[in-house]
Amino acid sequence: MLAERYNDWAKPAGAPYAASKGTLSDGEWTGLLFETMAEDKLQQPTILYDFPTDISPLSKQKPDDPSLTERFEIFAAGMEIANGFSELNDPAEQERRFLLQIARGGDEVPKHLDVDYVRALCHGLPPAAGEGVGIDRLTMLLTDSRSIRDVILFPQLRPEAESREHGESEGHGG
Repeated sequence: MLAERYNDWAKPAGAPYAASKGTLSDGEWTGLLFETMAEDKLQQPTILYDFPTDISPLSKQKPDDPSLTERFEIFAAGMEIANGFSELNDPAEQERRFLLQIARGGDEVPKHLDVDYVRALCHGLPPAAGEGVGIDRLTMLLTDSRSIRDVILFPQLRPEAESREHGESEGHGG
């Protein structure tokens, strides 16, 4: 049902995803719909929290609703600025989620179980949480830049074609 709804919304919006029924979980559909339909519309600073467990493999589940995690993201100017969550510190649950991701497959999921990480969790991880701010995105926000390439710290990460164009125009082409 979510796949059909997504196709109804995504087609007029020009979304780049081709949805096929039954390939994504409800949590993954929720994340995909959000990215496609809402993320770029969050212009004012906005905090979203309680993310689906299916798209938060390292986050601790909420005690009262295991379909959600203790995770948040901060958005402004139509982009994610920061991501934070309570660390999942249960090795058995972490292994189960990793194996589920691997079984589902896909380009952006791990292909092998991170045995070292699960083993480290077995030695004990106290309750922990963290938040990461994307400095490049924060710089985009502060400088009103629409492209991350305009603010990226390391220019060698720019596409090679763009570097060649600059080199040739400055008389350094070969």
